[in-house]
Amino acid sequence: MNLTADLFGNANLPTPATEGIKYAGSKLKILPYIIDLVSTLAVKTILDGFSGSTRVSQAFAKLGFNVVAADISVWSETLNKAYLLNTDNPKKYQKIIDHLNGSVGYEGWFSQHYGGAEKQLKRPFQLKNTMKLDAIRDEIDRMALTEIEKAVALTSLILALDSVDSTLGHFASYLADWSPRSYHDLQLKLPKLFINENDHEVWRGDIFDLIEKNKNRHFDLAYFDPPYGSNNEKMPPSRVRYNSYYHLWTTVILNDKPQVFGKVNRREDSRDEIAASVFEDFRQDGAGNFIAMQAIKRLIAATPARYILLSYGSGGRATKEELYDILNTEGKLIKAVEIDYKKNVMGNMRWTNEWITSDGKNTEYLFLMKKTNFN
Repeated sequence: MNLTADLFGNANLPTPATEGIKYAGSKLKILPYIIDLVSTLAVKTILDGFSGSTRVSQAFAKLGFNVVAADISVWSETLNKAYLLNTDNPKKYQKIIDHLNGSVGYEGWFSQHYGGAEKQLKRPFQLKNTMKLDAIRDEIDRMALTEIEKAVALTSLILALDSVDSTLGHFASYLADWSPRSYHDLQLKLPKLFINENDHEVWRGDIFDLIEKNKNRHFDLAYFDPPYGSNNEKMPPSRVRYNSYYHLWTTVILNDKPQVFGKVNRREDSRDEIAASVFEDFRQDGAGNFIAMQAIKRLIAATPARYILLSYGSGGRATKEELYDILNTEGKLIKAVEIDYKKNVMGNMRWTNEWITSDGKNTEYLFLMKKTNFN
C-alpha cells in the first residue's frame, strides 16, 4: 500500500517534513492518513493528547493549525517546546550548538552507567560518546539559556544521541554487538526548526489531570494516540512500555543523576509499580471489561472537543468491535481507516515471545468521530 495515497480522492493538505527520534509509537508512516482525515474537517484548534516524539504536533503546527501538545514525559515536553514554541530564525541557535560541540569529554555519571568500551558490550553508547554527553549536558546547565534555547540545545543532544546508539530504538535492552552507527562520533546539529506564527501551547502531565484543569477550553479536534498493552497473552503484564523504554531520555533532560536498577540501569521512578499507565493495563474489571478500554471511554467523554481522532494498533488489548462501541456511545463514528503496513522495528522485537497479532499483521486503525454532547 502506498502510504501517500489520498483516502478521499484528492489530498487537501500536504504532509510536511518532521523530525524525531526512533520511537515505538511513532506515527511517521501514517501521517499522510492522519492529515487527510483532518483536512476533511473545518477545524483550527487541535489537542494532541499523547504527543510522544512530537511528529504529529510538528505536522499540525506546520500546516497552520493552533496546536496544544500534551504528554506526561518531560522529554516530549522539551521537544515540543523546541519545535512548537520557537518564533525566531533557527540560525539564531547555531552559536549554541557550535559552542556545545566544542566541549571536551570526560567520564561522568552518564559514562559510568551507559558508556561501554569497545569490548564491553550491552551498553547503549560507546564510551567516547557518553564522555561527550557528560561534558555537553553539564555545560548546558552552566549556560545562561532561555527556556526555548535550552529546549533547542537538549533536543539537538537527544537527536545526536539517537544517531549513535546501539539499541533497538529503546532503552529496555541493548544489542549484543555494537551497531555500526555507534562507532560514529557524537555531533550536535541544529534541529530542523521552523518559525511558528501561531500561539501553540505545550502541556505536561497526566492527560486526565490536564483536561480537568482545562475543562473550560474547547478544541475543534483532539487527536489521541494512547499507549496500549499488548494482546499477546505471553507478554509479561508488568512491563510498562513507554516509561521503561525511554527512561534515559528523561535523565538526559533532567540531568538529575538518579538511582538506577537492573541490567540496563533504569531510573528508579520508571519501575512498573510507580510509572504504570492505565492505558497499558492488561487487566479486566469486575464486569469483564478491559481497564485500558474503559480509560479510553472516560477520556473521550471528558475531552472538550467537537471531533475525536483516535489511533489504535492491532497489538493492543481492544478489538475493533470494542472500539466501535466506545466511540458510538459518545457520538457518531464518521470514518474508520485500517492501515496495514510492513512491521516496523518494534513490531519485530523478540525480547519475550514473538510480538504479533493473531493474523501476523501489524495493523493501525484511525477512528474519526463527532461528539454529540459537544457545545
